[in-house]
Amino acid sequence: MGTKKWVAGAAGVLASALALTACTPAPQTSSSALNSGSVANVAWNDTFYSYNNLTTFGNATVNTNIIYMSNDAFNYYDKDLNLVKNESLGNYEKVSDKPLVVKQTLADTAMWSDGVPVTPADLVLFWGAQSGLFNTYKSKVDADTGAVGKNTGSKVFFNASSPNLALIKKFPTIDGKTITYEYSKPFVDWDKALLNTTVPAHVVGKRALGIDDPAQAAQAVSDAFKDKDNAALAKISNVWNLDFNFKDMPADKELVVGNGPYTITDMKDGQYVTLTRNANYKGSHVPTIDQITVKTIPDPQASVQALQNGEVLATQPQATADILKQMQALQNVTVLEGDGGTYEHVDMAQNNKGPFDPASYNGDAAKAAKVREAFLYTIPRQQIIDNLIKPLNPGAAIRNSFTTVPGAPGYDAISANSGMKTTFEGGPSVDKAQALLNEVGVKPTVRFLYDSKNTRRQQEFQLIKESAEKAGFTIQDGGNEAWSSMLSDTSKYDAALFGWQSTSTGVTELDANFRTGGQNNFYGYSSKKVDGLLDQLQSEFDATKQQAIVLEIEKQLVLDQFGITIFQFPQPTAVSSRLQNFSSIALSPTFFWNFWEWKLS
Repeated sequence: MGTKKWVAGAAGVLASALALTACTPAPQTSSSALNSGSVANVAWNDTFYSYNNLTTFGNATVNTNIIYMSNDAFNYYDKDLNLVKNESLGNYEKVSDKPLVVKQTLADTAMWSDGVPVTPADLVLFWGAQSGLFNTYKSKVDADTGAVGKNTGSKVFFNASSPNLALIKKFPTIDGKTITYEYSKPFVDWDKALLNTTVPAHVVGKRALGIDDPAQAAQAVSDAFKDKDNAALAKISNVWNLDFNFKDMPADKELVVGNGPYTITDMKDGQYVTLTRNANYKGSHVPTIDQITVKTIPDPQASVQALQNGEVLATQPQATADILKQMQALQNVTVLEGDGGTYEHVDMAQNNKGPFDPASYNGDAAKAAKVREAFLYTIPRQQIIDNLIKPLNPGAAIRNSFTTVPGAPGYDAISANSGMKTTFEGGPSVDKAQALLNEVGVKPTVRFLYDSKNTRRQQEFQLIKESAEKAGFTIQDGGNEAWSSMLSDTSKYDAALFGWQSTSTGVTELDANFRTGGQNNFYGYSSKKVDGLLDQLQSEFDATKQQAIVLEIEKQLVLDQFGITIFQFPQPTAVSSRLQNFSSIALSPTFFWNFWEWKLS
């Protein structure tokens, strides 16, 4: 029988969520290749689609997993969620508090997989592209792909938004391998939001500016930001936004250049991504396994079957009670259980002229708010937990916070005082929803987006649909296997059911979700009060005051009918006894966090 271990309650320290959880791809194609020698296969439930997870389009857990293994960072989280320096990429230090000045120095061992040294130009690209300071307009989202359109002339738009990087308003000082930058105000999470080296500047420079020499190409990218050369930045932003989006192995191998322990050597849409040891990697995270293949298996039962057959050595499916029992029954398999860092929720679009947008009611914001409130009344949160989550975790309870994990400091105060629990309780309240719709005089149609290949989400959708239609809504099934790439295009849906996964213990991580124009705020939500509170939070170092600010943000999100939270994900993970030194944490990238320590027995 499989043995059981409990993942440490690390989720209790998390404050927010940034990265999208990824759950479903195209149908899996079976493979007879078994793990042998220094080759290991593991399963994931979604298909890779972008090698730049810094864009709004590419910001998904499935992409982050692969990028984490193929690119180093200045720090990472260990199994106890301590932030650990990775000095083989470089070192960093706070130079002063007033003003806040941070210095990062790249190590001599920092090198891209094509043999080109990592330079401060790579850090400049990371900052400039995400800061929003160089954008000259807002690009439209492509209705078919979810990606942004192509910039022309001197029109610059980098498809990303990082409020903390926007605080670095001056171009950094560069001295050899050292980059020094100054924040315009104190920033509490500076060490959790360092400049990093995810996208190679020399590759971007070559593709955007036609410069073949790597050093010159990287320098040209850095100079374009320094000089605010919009003609060059328009071309650079096109490459940054679009060129790294692919699902099959690109013909141009420069698109998979990384500076981490592995490089991508093969991939096929909906089937797998294969990573092979990077011969040019000189860092401290040298892996013992020559090759890791991440197989795309969206069906939880199929992933358990693959584990049983030896086709994969580990899987972390979005499980049901039956799936958990199947994993526990496997021979020579350990099941790690506990809550993860992801929470389920429903959000509503306020910018698509749909049922929740004031534009549908001649700009009447109060009317739109009542329709949103009515819809939230219909979400059967307790029924979803009783039917789908308690069989996995008997102690499961409704999560009543947008920002804070149950058990974390401040959660009880938020749950008791934000208004979400007292207003919506366990739901549904069909009578209250009907009364609001009658008051407004509408019977809205809601296009509902969710992961069509995920059994649990299918069941959640049916429960929500049945409840909402009793109140007078018409619910259109908008389930789609490509749901994650559709989120940035609200012309295709009115409400979405999915999960946010925490990527950091930083208190300011919630900024991206709720700030006007924030990277994860797809829905047009805008509140001057929330923006102001988020500004305060950036510079507040006192934990008690932080919690007070977060509570005020939560209250406003409830008053504005932003959306509703449902439950914290149970995160059962099954691993074969053949894969040693394997564990999972409550932050992205979950079980990939220490991939370099994995060993095959």
